[in-house]
Amino acid sequence: MQKNSNLLEGAIELHAHSAPSIFPRRQNDWELIEDVRDAGMYGIVLKAHEGVSYDRANLLQNKYPEIKIYGGLVCNHFVGGLNIHAVDLALKMGASIIWMPTLSTSTHKKYFERNKNEKILKSNNKMIDSDESISIFNGKHIKDSVKTILELIAKNNKVLATGHLNSDDAYKLVLEAKKIGVEKILIQHVDLGISPYTLTEQQQLVEEGCFLEKCYLACSNDFKDMDVTMMADTIHKLGSSKCVLVTDYGQKHNVPVVKALDTFVKELLEVGVSQSDIKKMIVENPRYLMES
Repeated sequence: MQKNSNLLEGAIELHAHSAPSIFPRRQNDWELIEDVRDAGMYGIVLKAHEGVSYDRANLLQNKYPEIKIYGGLVCNHFVGGLNIHAVDLALKMGASIIWMPTLSTSTHKKYFERNKNEKILKSNNKMIDSDESISIFNGKHIKDSVKTILELIAKNNKVLATGHLNSDDAYKLVLEAKKIGVEKILIQHVDLGISPYTLTEQQQLVEEGCFLEKCYLACSNDFKDMDVTMMADTIHKLGSSKCVLVTDYGQKHNVPVVKALDTFVKELLEVGVSQSDIKKMIVENPRYLMES
């Protein structure tokens, strides 16, 4: 792969998918990592809805010491949900980020019941489904297991990501996380239709010190939640200091992740986002989350 735009130099992609996966992926881990290296990027976060990616990241890191490869754990049914033992082990084995449930949330399930999409998260291998969704609440109160997970994240100074929680639940989680001492909170794909946030909600989360994912997948043909011009407008209103640019790409029918990130950056430049803001959102802010 030819080297991409110089703007990708030093960048970290915080939200990407690759194989092995039960879902069709465009690239395997090795192919994705080689693109990251060839683009002159600083690093990449591997996300796996199936459960863990920290083990893959650790193995790949040995092969590619010149770039940073991060992984973590997603608290879906496949790892026992909000499993404090799984989270504790993940952090002890080098996980950099703990995601709240994604596929296992009621928000996710309801979205895809309303919006059939044959290309997104469709597997040829039928999984045992559960009608029961994972909630972070026991009645009106945040579960003790969630509080323990937040304590573990705070103790290790790692990243809490909100997964596919709806905006109301995510905000309550943020308040609890801050009370417990979590310093690095990432609100996922705030413009994506699966779990959207209003601009007012986004502004409230920025005020709470959270970082917001501005996600290219929201502008894709798969979702069409907004166009890049509209997204640029939200960035101008929120400010770049608490936004990060991600793709959430890796689906087999879409372009490779690094190409998508390069295209995203160029399109944002064309609609008036400054080069300094781009650097803030793909280099400085991600570096703070993953390295500080």
